[in-house]
Amino acid sequence: MTPRRRRLVLVLGILAGIAIAGALALQAFRSNVTFFFDPSAVVAGQVQPGKRFRLGGMVEKGSLLRQPGSLEVRFAVSDFKQQVKVRYTGVLPDLFREGAGVVAQGRLNGEGEFIADEVLAKHDENYMPPEVARSLKNGQSRNGN
Repeated sequence: MTPRRRRLVLVLGILAGIAIAGALALQAFRSNVTFFFDPSAVVAGQVQPGKRFRLGGMVEKGSLLRQPGSLEVRFAVSDFKQQVKVRYTGVLPDLFREGAGVVAQGRLNGEGEFIADEVLAKHDENYMPPEVARSLKNGQSRNGN
């Protein structure tokens, strides 16, 4: 094999390695992406049951139910148009309360209930996750509030 052909094979091998590494990195990023949906999008069927996503909105007042003797909690998340029932087993953040902004991460079950494995609450009176704020602002403006 001539030196020129050897260099060509080496360059092609390096390019193939870079392409394979890039494809693997893109696949890893794609599998770790978690999309955000508001309750109206969930009720409209934009999310497939079993697919992992984030649900954001306000905790509906009067919807918080705690199971006595366990860490299971049920509540509803609303965007002022629709609401989605949420079930979570675990310790809720200290700032979690009815009427406050929340982002929950998990999956939708076959009955349309969101099974959360993580619940995040806003950390002070002025902060709300940007996705939730946009969603709620759009919901209020469409309702004429």
